[in-house]
Amino acid sequence: QVQLVESGGGLVQPGGSLRLSCAASGSRFTMYHMGWHRQAPGKQRDLVAVISSGGDTNYADSVKGRFTISRDNAKNTVTLQMNSLKPEDTAVYYCYALSVSGVSWGQGTQVTVSS
Repeated sequence: QVQLVESGGGLVQPGGSLRLSCAASGSRFTMYHMGWHRQAPGKQRDLVAVISSGGDTNYADSVKGRFTISRDNAKNTVTLQMNSLKPEDTAVYYCYALSVSGVSWGQGTQVTVSS
């Protein structure tokens, strides 16, 4: 079981940037796939970006070239750098950890992109 705490959400204008962070508890962080999903009002929760235990990354097509996911295994953290934000990026962003035992989710952090 992994406890996850997100931070860094907020209100930003279109074209702006935000950096989300996720702090994880657990001694096997280096073994976890980590990532971010988001859920906009009235829509399903969808994948934004993932990073494997080995550092391989994948992104949703809608965020490629704008978002960057990274991890610091020594600090048990994963980050999502979001640049060139669009109103369509508005959602609650959830950090998750994936292991063979299952998935753990954070509480979510609100990102609002609006003029």
